[in-house]
Amino acid sequence: MTTTRKTMARAAFAFLLVGAALAAPSPAHAWWRGGFFIGFPPVYVGPPPAYYYPPPYYYAPPPPVVYEQPAPAAGQSCYAGAYVCPLNAPSPVGGPCSCPTNTGRTGGKVG
Repeated sequence: MTTTRKTMARAAFAFLLVGAALAAPSPAHAWWRGGFFIGFPPVYVGPPPAYYYPPPYYYAPPPPVVYEQPAPAAGQSCYAGAYVCPLNAPSPVGGPCSCPTNTGRTGGKVG
């Protein structure tokens, strides 16, 4: 063979190889998920898919209601030793009064 025929044969062979490579079926354009596949049909081995779950519904109870009694004004409390009680009606400061206790009533003064 002459040199030109050898060159032409090599060019034709290269052309056929490139054409065969381009004509071969190409794989699907899919994302690789990090697993490996064994046999047919393919078996996926990897982490489970991640799903978004909405947060659970939770209704917080209302804050507790705190009932505070207003501080008694001067002349509105009876001071009877260790006991202090409110008066039913206003009285003059220093007047006599009484507070209920565990054993009965105890006398004191309006403060």
